[in-house]
Amino acid sequence: MKAKIFVFALCLFALGLDARAASAGTVLIRADEAALPAAPPAAGIALTTRGITRRPNVVLVSPAASVTSPFNLELKFEAHGGSTIKPNSFQVLYLKKPNVDLTARVIPYTTPMGVNMVGAEAPPGKHTIKVKIVDSDGREGSAVFVVNVLK
Repeated sequence: MKAKIFVFALCLFALGLDARAASAGTVLIRADEAALPAAPPAAGIALTTRGITRRPNVVLVSPAASVTSPFNLELKFEAHGGSTIKPNSFQVLYLKKPNVDLTARVIPYTTPMGVNMVGAEAPPGKHTIKVKIVDSDGREGSAVFVVNVLK
């Protein structure tokens, strides 16, 4: 009988741990990554070029300005000229020296329409992030944005 009670208590303890982990959110940027040196100022800025066709756009929907962690990271992808976004081309870089590839952390929340990552966690500070996508015509689009996480 004592063994059954022990197993039952252990199961309740495990469920409590699982619930705490679920409410904690998903780590987007770790503290050790945020402590890396800043990337050179022009590292994430692509040269603007003109062309006959339009590249896909990455639009930051959320967060708007300064946020507290955890926050919702929402991006919208826009393809042009009848093309579609290739989700497997998606890449997210945290612009540091060296750059940190965040793609594996964000890809579970990515669709051809964009990203909807609820409960993204990052340490306080200004975090510069670059997102790249490619459309079905092989055109690459990118965006650089800063997420300011308050204490």
